[in-house]
Amino acid sequence: MQSNRWRVLAAILLVFLCLSGQKPMAVDAQELKLTAQAAVLMEACSGEVIYELNMHEPLPMASLTKIMTLILAIEAVEEGTARLDDVITTSEYANKMGGSQIWLEIGEQMTLEEMLYAIAVGSANDAAVAVAEYLAGSEAAFVDRMNQRAQELGMQNTVFSNASGLPPKTLGMEGVEHRASAYDLALLAREAVSLPLLMKMVSAHEYTMRAETTGKPHLYTLNELLDRVLESGRRYGYPGLDGIKTGMTSEAGYCLASTATREGMRLISVVLGNPTKEARKKDTVTLLDYGFRLYEPVVMARKGDSLGEAMIPRGKEEKVSVSAVNDLVIGVPRGQAGELTRGIDWRKELSAPLKKGQVVGDLVVKRNGRELARVEVVTDAAVEQASTWQILMRMSKRLLRSIVPGL
Repeated sequence: MQSNRWRVLAAILLVFLCLSGQKPMAVDAQELKLTAQAAVLMEACSGEVIYELNMHEPLPMASLTKIMTLILAIEAVEEGTARLDDVITTSEYANKMGGSQIWLEIGEQMTLEEMLYAIAVGSANDAAVAVAEYLAGSEAAFVDRMNQRAQELGMQNTVFSNASGLPPKTLGMEGVEHRASAYDLALLAREAVSLPLLMKMVSAHEYTMRAETTGKPHLYTLNELLDRVLESGRRYGYPGLDGIKTGMTSEAGYCLASTATREGMRLISVVLGNPTKEARKKDTVTLLDYGFRLYEPVVMARKGDSLGEAMIPRGKEEKVSVSAVNDLVIGVPRGQAGELTRGIDWRKELSAPLKKGQVVGDLVVKRNGRELARVEVVTDAAVEQASTWQILMRMSKRLLRSIVPGL
């Protein structure tokens, strides 16, 4: 009798939820029919997870490792500690790497830029190790940097042991961990898409090595989903997909970290442990299609468009127009655009002089009080410091207005 009563109550509750328009918080993994061991779909601007399957489970990641290798190398270039035209000499150890490679000879020299393209397009293990040794002195020291950067990015279920993604046992490192979760790799991909040079490299469809010699391999991307137009005019790949990295070993299975944009909205998908290349491709398309159906882009700011004015108390002009340093387009579940709010978080009390393009704050976007994204706000014009006489005159006018309203 009691059990029947609970069944009736449960049925009433279910009807109520349906009539009240409540939506499920997540889609059951079986509905998407994925074959991956783990997967995640993320809105890149906010980092919001749209869909997940075992996303925090640490798994072998194969050459998705190289996303971190590329990030550290390109950050070194941006910081000025390395240059793209730096010449790298291949060591005996780098020469011994197996798997995907560009067959670097011991003592062979290439620029850092060439090596990075070899990693991004050809997934070259020998180039990855050569770059690691050049930037940190040894691969082991570079791996320390990889793990430190992973912690900075919040990658809590990740351990790197090499720069290439080769299984540790292949490198004679029995019992050593080299794993990451799908969620951690999505965080890594989110960092990667913020680096224009990295995205230029991983979106390249082909690249020629040793262009001036006879031993020149012509590299073609291993990412079949890259969006491109063939010479025949036929479009190939997934619309809007411009990266990031494939991976495959017998231990890790087929893996892929992808990113695609539509109408300014960028999504990131990661699949780990697929049984075949075709399954990896199918899962990625399934995830991205689902995300673009469920979410819509909302333009919160356009680069250069005025966001209003900032007060500059001691400026020659008391106000200056401000704008976002970059576009800010965020994806939200369809029908929820009205829940977004935006406001400016000023860095500090502004005072002249100010240069044109000087960062003065951040445009912050929130939904239901929770911060989703932010972008730097800069001045649209320079503001000189007011003279003492100008400041005194300004104060006098304000005093008069307070005494004689309407003056």
